[in-house]
Amino acid sequence: MILGIDEVGRGPWAGPLVVGAVVLGGTFIEGLTDSKKLSKKRREELDSVIREHAAGYGLGWVHAHEIDELGLSESLKLATIRAVEQIKTSYHEIIIDGTVNFLAGTKKGEYVTTMKKADLLVPSVSAASIIAKVARDNYMAEQDAVYDGYGFGAHVGYGTAAHRAAIEKYGITPLHRLSFSPLSKYQPLPGALDTEQKMSMGGVAEDTAADYLKKQGHEIIERNWKTKYCEIDIISQKDGVLYFTEVKYRRQLGQGGGLGAITKKKLNKMTFAAKLYAHAHKLSDKDLRLAVISLTSDPLVVENYLVLD
Repeated sequence: MILGIDEVGRGPWAGPLVVGAVVLGGTFIEGLTDSKKLSKKRREELDSVIREHAAGYGLGWVHAHEIDELGLSESLKLATIRAVEQIKTSYHEIIIDGTVNFLAGTKKGEYVTTMKKADLLVPSVSAASIIAKVARDNYMAEQDAVYDGYGFGAHVGYGTAAHRAAIEKYGITPLHRLSFSPLSKYQPLPGALDTEQKMSMGGVAEDTAADYLKKQGHEIIERNWKTKYCEIDIISQKDGVLYFTEVKYRRQLGQGGGLGAITKKKLNKMTFAAKLYAHAHKLSDKDLRLAVISLTSDPLVVENYLVLD
């Protein structure tokens, strides 16, 4: 009755950290070993067997924004605790792969043995590494449909050449860990930019857009909120919904509407900036919407206001 623990996702630039915890309870499963030594097909086969026959198993997830906030070491502890909390069957010993007791300081810490290469030597730890690897890989594959063009299903968040090229082309996503040094340049600047009146026509257009939103019942929360990654022109609130609005100004008709300026890359940037703002201001319970206002001059008027999602 050994509770085996192993983690996957410590090193990627994007995606969650996942800790697996398994009590086999005397069940023998042929072929258990370090998940990295198995083919994708074999891992998935064993994952099904483990989930069906193990006495208990759990998965602890810590996502990118939590890793950025807590740091990797604390995230490993949190993911381990979350995994162990799901185990309802009894066990008499805990073995964690590696050299760090991630349960130290908890009531279960004194029952832990750490062991190098435990995922090769201890069946329950091997099983933990397999279910964690399969769960994380499947999650990252699902993100291909959410963030088209990044290839998350192929590199699962690691800093491959293809992944770096996608970031250069499309920017980063809420899956990316900004605390990791290759992505640290995308960390938000402290606070918002000064909102003094701008002399340019673009500044006047933003003032007009803000006035339009106020007349529609919006409360203006921020103007020109900026990160190193993206700027949101206007952040407003109406009926409990937080709106992140891009202002597009064109001097005359025929230059293309505001919606046409919201490319896929721009939409990704706006989406990330909105989620980053909500996280930084502890607004996780808010409904977030993206929007665009297009204006034309002669005279300066709001041509269109569109909520994107």
